[in-house]
Amino acid sequence: MTIPVNDALSVPGALSPPPAAGGPAGASAGVGATAARRGRVLRSLPAAIPAALLLLLIAGCFLWPLIGSVPSPTGGSVLNSSLPIGSPGHLLGTDADGNDIFSRLLYGGRVSLEVGAATQVIGLALGGLIGIMAGFSRGLAAAVLMRVLDVLIAFPSLVLALAIAEGLGPGELHVIWALSFYSVPAFARLARAGTLKLRDQNFMLAAALSGTPRWRIALLHLFPNLLPQLLTFACLGAGVAIIQEGALSFLSLGVPPPGASWGNMIASGEQTMSVQPALVIVPCVALLFTVATLNLLGDALRARWSGR
Repeated sequence: MTIPVNDALSVPGALSPPPAAGGPAGASAGVGATAARRGRVLRSLPAAIPAALLLLLIAGCFLWPLIGSVPSPTGGSVLNSSLPIGSPGHLLGTDADGNDIFSRLLYGGRVSLEVGAATQVIGLALGGLIGIMAGFSRGLAAAVLMRVLDVLIAFPSLVLALAIAEGLGPGELHVIWALSFYSVPAFARLARAGTLKLRDQNFMLAAALSGTPRWRIALLHLFPNLLPQLLTFACLGAGVAIIQEGALSFLSLGVPPPGASWGNMIASGEQTMSVQPALVIVPCVALLFTVATLNLLGDALRARWSGR
């Protein structure tokens, strides 16, 4: 039976208006959106907190000496030698040569961060390229190349860096090359393993069948998928490189005195540690904080990207 239009208005539920946006359905949708936003914020905290701390550390080491009144890290006066923490004009005191410890801490942080970043950039660029080429190629040359890199990785990294640094001599640039010599094989193995996993995927085969050049496939399809793994490994590797730089400087194979480095600060403060322990404790805490921040960031990125 057909219901007239006039009567339809009186039928319960007929042509009833939709619920208001502020009703129960709208309220539940708003609560769901708020919970989703809160979940995204909570998931980003493990990576955001160490990233913010790392940015704060970089800003302090590179920008503070430019905009703040920081004394020179070298050329101190013996009249101001071995001042305690909190002395006027010297926040963390001075060393035996009268150099400001806080200033040397900032400039030493520059060296550590530069070494950590440069070694990973070189390793990612060269090692990633070698690994992708070896993963794409199925020939004997690629197999021989990877076996050579495996031999290099078999050496303890610090021993290999010591041998190279001894041959090159002390200096920040020499330390970077010495540590990069080990980071390149590590990145190459990681990139090759990822390439072997991805090269037979459907999107890679479709790109190859469409006539796309191999270099373009590697640049546009393969490298973006490998980049999260490589960046995660770079964060972890930067912490290792900073520790190794400190060890080389401690052994007088890194930045030579009077240049500032956390490693040579620890080495010079070791002689007077019983009298002024801050000379060793302060750079050790800075080294620990930096490496822990990089490790936390790397672990957070790995957990975030592995679960996407």
